[in-house]
Amino acid sequence: MKEKTEKLWNSNYTKVWFANFWLYFSFMLLTPLFPLYLSEQFDANKQTIGLVLSGYTLTALIIRFFSGYLVDSFPRKIILLVSFGLFALFFTGYPIASSLWLFAVVRTLHGAPFGVATVSNSTVAIDVLPSTRRAEGIGYYGLSNNVATAISPSVALFIYSINHSYDTLFALAIACSFIAFLFNTTVKTTSRPLQKRPPMSFDRFIMLKAWRHIICMACFAFAYGIISTYIAIYGKEELGITGGTGLFFMLLSVGLILSRLTGSRTLSQGKITQNASIGIAVSVIGYLLFATVHNYWGYYGAAFIIGLGNGHMFPAFQSMFINLAPNERRGTANSTLYVSWDTGFGLGVLLGGLMAEHAGYHAAFYLMVAVKALGAILYYLQAKGYFLKYKLR
Repeated sequence: MKEKTEKLWNSNYTKVWFANFWLYFSFMLLTPLFPLYLSEQFDANKQTIGLVLSGYTLTALIIRFFSGYLVDSFPRKIILLVSFGLFALFFTGYPIASSLWLFAVVRTLHGAPFGVATVSNSTVAIDVLPSTRRAEGIGYYGLSNNVATAISPSVALFIYSINHSYDTLFALAIACSFIAFLFNTTVKTTSRPLQKRPPMSFDRFIMLKAWRHIICMACFAFAYGIISTYIAIYGKEELGITGGTGLFFMLLSVGLILSRLTGSRTLSQGKITQNASIGIAVSVIGYLLFATVHNYWGYYGAAFIIGLGNGHMFPAFQSMFINLAPNERRGTANSTLYVSWDTGFGLGVLLGGLMAEHAGYHAAFYLMVAVKALGAILYYLQAKGYFLKYKLR
């Protein structure tokens, strides 16, 4: 009966939960409006927008190859605070960037602290969870960025609709990211000795044994990269939806939250692959609906369905990565998960922009569905069975 008496929402877990919330709130506050900002302020075309915005993800991807090693080998509290502090600082560069080139530099460099912050914060969250409730805690931890994703774009679009001021949004993003930093200053972490590893061992940076899951996550992120980045400008140009992007993200996040709440219970029962299987199938249906039904029903209905699918899928995959790694390599497992996501997301933003520029948005969305389906096939044929055979816990 021990698992029922161990406290899930302890003080440290609650603090890193809220730190993650404010991290993603500040991040998502600007993300949906950046394509419009670049188009209005610098007269950038779709291809250029894709190139500029993909730099953030590329930098986060590169730094995450080393993030797992850093949080596994050095004091996590220091890594946590430095990354969160720099993440807040870089927001100040957006309003003072006077050219598209300077904006691209700031955006690209901003990806580095974000990459380390997400890995270190999620690893600390896993550390402070009771072992018997870890899978459940991973599911609830994801609610922090899901709730932020639900609220933040709506807040941003509401503010923008009132005063059309990007500076107000930049200031709010700075304030919210600083709040995230403050939450983590009070987190207590356990001192850990430096982990010794072979000097040229590549497995300190990425968990190669999970290559099947890496490819799956990259495919899923590719699809999400396209839809999340180009949803606002697509809705405005193709469907005449000028104020409904916030509702799209709200419905997406409602689906995420609902499925996280139900999925966390089944994860605590060890039904990891079942959660992933359901989530993948549901999200494929959502992406297909968005690509094929070009009206309000397809636009908003797909948002909710994709949210339901991703809410089951992502925490299940994170649990798979963690359960394929020994305890001393939790950081590497987490960074591998995020590296795979960043790779796919960045490729989706970049290739989606190219496809939209030369063949139109509908072609980009059909590409999104094809890559998502490819990831689903790989999961059902390879990744699921591999996890069941080689999981450590």
